[in-house]
Amino acid sequence: MGDWLFGKVISRRAPYFGTISPRITNVRPGMCECLIKKRRGVENHIGTVHVIAIANGLEMAMGTMAEASIPKHLRWIPKGMTLDYTAKAGSDIRCVAEVDQSAWQPGDMPVTVTAYDVNDTVVVKGTINLWISEKPKKS
Repeated sequence: MGDWLFGKVISRRAPYFGTISPRITNVRPGMCECLIKKRRGVENHIGTVHVIAIANGLEMAMGTMAEASIPKHLRWIPKGMTLDYTAKAGSDIRCVAEVDQSAWQPGDMPVTVTAYDVNDTVVVKGTINLWISEKPKKS
């Protein structure tokens, strides 16, 4: 219930994530995993999980990882996403975002994202590029 509830709380803060009904299954500094259940609402015309739903899950994993990882004096914003579709996504999908904790420096920062099916086959892989900057000084 905790994973489900955590996913719902994040989806309430960023409502678009609710379209995939995500479940955060693991989060720690430098890494987050979320699960997308294969269901009609995320399928495409051939009955596999639509790549845009997977991209949404990868972005959610990245954002959750970023919030759990970023040093307090920094802030982040996504700049772009590059994805390769490597296999059909015919099952539940596990979305993983990972970055080395030492990478949190002002400037461009690539975050590795990978989506796996239930057999641990990579179905989507890529990078989400973040812009990292210092938080403004409070007056």
